[in-house]
Amino acid sequence: MNFFWFPLEHLPVIIVIMLIAFSVHEFAHAWTAWKFGDDTAYREGRVTLNPLSHLDWIGMLFLVIAGFGWAKPVPVRRSRFKKPRQMNILVTAAGPISNLLLAFLLMFIFYALLNLKVFNNMSPDLFNNLLTFMNYWLNINLALFLFNLLPIPPLDGYRIVEEFLPLKTRMIIQENSQWITFGFLIIVFIPPLRNATIGQLMYLKSPIMDGMQRLLSFLF
Repeated sequence: MNFFWFPLEHLPVIIVIMLIAFSVHEFAHAWTAWKFGDDTAYREGRVTLNPLSHLDWIGMLFLVIAGFGWAKPVPVRRSRFKKPRQMNILVTAAGPISNLLLAFLLMFIFYALLNLKVFNNMSPDLFNNLLTFMNYWLNINLALFLFNLLPIPPLDGYRIVEEFLPLKTRMIIQENSQWITFGFLIIVFIPPLRNATIGQLMYLKSPIMDGMQRLLSFLF
């Protein structure tokens, strides 16, 4: 019996991709905040691509078992920004956008190598392994991009929407954030609810990948 969300033989690849995806995501938050004048994350050693600085072991365990996980959140003090609202939105958006760029980067490299005919003399087994790696890379990074844009605390999407909410609404949400998070976890871990909500959002991965392929086909 396999107790993991992913095929057991693919777990090493999944874990490596997750470590890279999470590290780049959190680094993007920390680096952008640092450049905008908040050195909180910098002083805590978070402006780095070292996975150990961003890894949350419980979040990683949940990810390989349940397909849902998290990294350590980056501390941000928006009061240190010259333009708190605008800069905080950019800092928050930097994380999901970094995952979108990671997905595009690998697809760009694949198309470039394809155009250079690098794969022509490659064994079928090796080529299939590369395709498997690419499939996981694209799906995981695009899933993180879409998932983090959900306007639900504590996800990045909510931190962006929060900047446009009236103070009274923000206070109400903050007071009930633990119940909102609890309800969100119920949705994540109950398959029928997950499929009807987050699962529908994940269908957007296909048109995003199609758009990337059309752009790269045009470029190459």
